[in-house]
Amino acid sequence: MRPLSYVRARDVDEAVTAVAADPASTFLAGGTTEVDLIRLGVTAPDVLVDVNALPLADVSGTPDGGLRIGALARMSDVARHPAVAAGYPGMSESLLLGASEQLRNMASMGGNLCQRVRCAYFRDGVSRCNKREPGTGCSALDGFNRGHALLGTSDHCIATHPSDVAVSLVAFDATVLTAGPRGARSIPIDDFYLLPGDTPEIEHPLEHGELITAIEVPRLPLARTSCYLKFRDRQSYEFALVSVLAAIRVEQGTVAEVRLALGGVGTKPWRARRAEAALVGAPATADAFARAAAEEMRPAVTRPLNAFKVEFAERAIVRGLTTAMEGAQR
Repeated sequence: MRPLSYVRARDVDEAVTAVAADPASTFLAGGTTEVDLIRLGVTAPDVLVDVNALPLADVSGTPDGGLRIGALARMSDVARHPAVAAGYPGMSESLLLGASEQLRNMASMGGNLCQRVRCAYFRDGVSRCNKREPGTGCSALDGFNRGHALLGTSDHCIATHPSDVAVSLVAFDATVLTAGPRGARSIPIDDFYLLPGDTPEIEHPLEHGELITAIEVPRLPLARTSCYLKFRDRQSYEFALVSVLAAIRVEQGTVAEVRLALGGVGTKPWRARRAEAALVGAPATADAFARAAAEEMRPAVTRPLNAFKVEFAERAIVRGLTTAMEGAQR
């Protein structure tokens, strides 16, 4: 047991000031990740600054017809919000397929985006892990890496990012809004997640004391026919081996517009830009989908235990695009 101090912030400025003033402090929202890591001894903050009283839980429209999702909105509430379910069904599905109902009722949207990797070597507290202790090495490289990443990896880390909803947000070009010691800023979500490179311990461009306040999703008519498919070892509470967010618009048998993102295969929620580029102007057929999927997975770096994910991801992309196209035709 180790002592922890607890502070309940009354407004955003107080929360930011409290955390920024102490390097050993951190924000606490739903606690579904942070409390686990403290119990495991992976993180060791001295002060928890509770932000649950802050007015950051609304889901509302934006002037351009998009969505603004408060960082403290609970996953289950966002998933069932009429504007999300109707306008961004793939996002709703990604939320409902994440974690368990009990966790979805507790977990905040901002916390979900910032959750740490589920790599067992990171979480056991003793194995070599460059995320936990920079410079010690990566036990997953030659260890049990069946669930690890193929895309965006480095010699220092191959852990996948676990968020489901982040996959849909990357596909829809969302923006993360923050408040920090140096004021407010907006971060495109694809820039919010950093590749491990030589510094896998740095996962986001957030400063210490910088708080996510909201997520904005632009108006995207294509998102109305989006779908999210998640493939995992068991249908109940489990993380994705491969997941796919797909949305597609077809005109006269040709792909006119497409959005595609993957989970379970990248060190960050993976926007499948290679596949998107290959698809626009191509015939909307299973063969064309398969060629685009193969192009997306061409840079994959495999290990003996996770090499199966290449074909798995390619098949998932084809199925996701086919499902989204069928939905758009209804």
